[in-house]
Amino acid sequence: MKKFFPVLCLFCFAAGQLAAQPQDKYDYFEFNREVIQRGVQAILQCNGLFTSNRSLEQVFDQELAYLSQPIGTARGGDYLVDWERKAVAIGSPGTAPVMRAVYREGLGCIILAPDQTFEDIPQLPTLDLPPLSGDPANIPWPNGDKINPEPLPDHIDAKALQAASDWAFNRTSPEQVTLSLIVLHKGKIIHERYAPGFDIHTKTRTWSTAKSIAVSLIGILADQGKLQLDQPLNNFEWGPKALSPEQDPRNDITLRQVLNMSSGLYPIDNFGMEYATGSGLSYWAGASSVQGALHKALVRKPGTVWDYENYDTILAVYAMKKALGDAKTYLEFPRKALLDKIGMRNTFLSVDRFGDFILSSQVYTTARDLARFGLLYQQNGVWEGQRVLSEDWINFVRTPAPATANTGNFYGGQWWLVPDDRTDVPKEAYSTAGNRGQFVIVVPSSELVIVRRGLDYGRQGFDRWDLTREVLKAIKN
Repeated sequence: MKKFFPVLCLFCFAAGQLAAQPQDKYDYFEFNREVIQRGVQAILQCNGLFTSNRSLEQVFDQELAYLSQPIGTARGGDYLVDWERKAVAIGSPGTAPVMRAVYREGLGCIILAPDQTFEDIPQLPTLDLPPLSGDPANIPWPNGDKINPEPLPDHIDAKALQAASDWAFNRTSPEQVTLSLIVLHKGKIIHERYAPGFDIHTKTRTWSTAKSIAVSLIGILADQGKLQLDQPLNNFEWGPKALSPEQDPRNDITLRQVLNMSSGLYPIDNFGMEYATGSGLSYWAGASSVQGALHKALVRKPGTVWDYENYDTILAVYAMKKALGDAKTYLEFPRKALLDKIGMRNTFLSVDRFGDFILSSQVYTTARDLARFGLLYQQNGVWEGQRVLSEDWINFVRTPAPATANTGNFYGGQWWLVPDDRTDVPKEAYSTAGNRGQFVIVVPSSELVIVRRGLDYGRQGFDRWDLTREVLKAIKN
C-alpha cells in the first residue's frame, strides 16, 4: 500500500488544486450596466411623458415598474425634466454619466451619448413629413377611428367574448397588467377595452413587436425587387476591417437567415449581456445600432442554429437602408410605404442618434394602429383593394425557420408561430411578440385579429396562445 501512497497523494493534491482555482465573479460590465440602467429610465420616462402624454405619476407607477430601482419618484429625485425641450436627464455626475433622452417630432425619444448634453439636440435626426390629412374621428374605420355601433353578429357569443376579455384583464399574476384588448372579426372591431388611464390615443412601446413591422417594410422592398431573401449581405462593411474583406465569412449570411434569427453571429442578448453590452448600448446608451451589429463575429454556420438576437433584425433593417440609398428616403420610407397607406397615423418608429431605425424594439403606437397592422396581414396584404404586401411575403413570415425544425417550428420570419406541441389553437395562427406583453395575433381561418397591449413587469408570462384559445370560444362555427 505504501508504494501507492505518493501517487494517491499527488492525485489528491492535483484535485485540490483544481478545486481551488479562483472563480471569475467580478462583473467587468458593472459600469456599463449602470449607464444602461439610467438610459433605460431616460427613454421610458421621456417617451412616457412626451410620446404617450402621460403624467409623471403614471410613468413612475407603470412604465418604470419594469425597473428594479428607478431613480427618484414622481415627487422628484435625481433627475431633470425639461418640459420646454421635451427632454429628460437621469442621474447626476458621479460613478456613471448622466443619461439624456429627447423627444423628436414624428420619431419619439432619442437617447444621447453619455458625453452629450441638451446643447446637442439640434444635431439629432428629425422627420419633417406632414401628418395625414383629415380628422380620424370623422373617417370610418379602419382608415380612421369613426365606428358606428352595431349589434354583434349571431355567430359571436357575447358572453364568451366578455369572458375572454375578463380573462385578459383580471390576471391572477400582479405582474401582468393588461392595458388594452381589441378583437377584430372580418375587419370589424367586435370588442375593445382599455385599462383606466388609457384610450385609443395612448401610444406605448411595442418592444419586439417592432420586428414584425420591420419585416413588413423589408417585404415591400422585396416585392419591388430591391431586396432578395437569399441575397448575401456581402455589401456590408463588416468590422473590424479585415485585410481581405472579400474573404470575410459573414459575406455569405443571407437576408433570409437574419430574418429567421439564424445568422450564426456571436450571441449577446440571450446570454445575460443585453443590459451590459450589445444592443443595449444602442437602445439605451447612445451607441450606433448598425456598428454594433456589424462588429459581431461568426461563430456558427448561418442558417443552422436559431438564436433570438436584436442585431439580426438590425442587420436586416440596415440592408433596407442600403437598398433605399439615402438618409431622407430611408427616414420617410416607413410612413410613405406602409404606415400612411393603412391609417397608422399614431405610430412612431424611433431612431438612434445616427438616424438608423431601431426596429428591433423602439416603436411607439396605439392599440388601434396595431389592429390595423394585424388586419393588413389577415387580409393577405391587401388594404382597401390595394395590395401593400405580396402573398409570397406573408407566406414567408409564416413559414417555420429551418433552424427551428427540431425544436417545435415556433418561429418564422420575425413573426412567432404556434409551436408543434400546441393543439388547442389553429396551427395557421401567427403572432408578433414584444416584451411586457405586446401581441398582435392573426388567425386567418377565423378572419380574426387580436391585439393585447401590456405593461407587464417582473417575470411576466402572459400567454398569447391561451388568449387566442379564449377568444376563439366566442366564435361559433
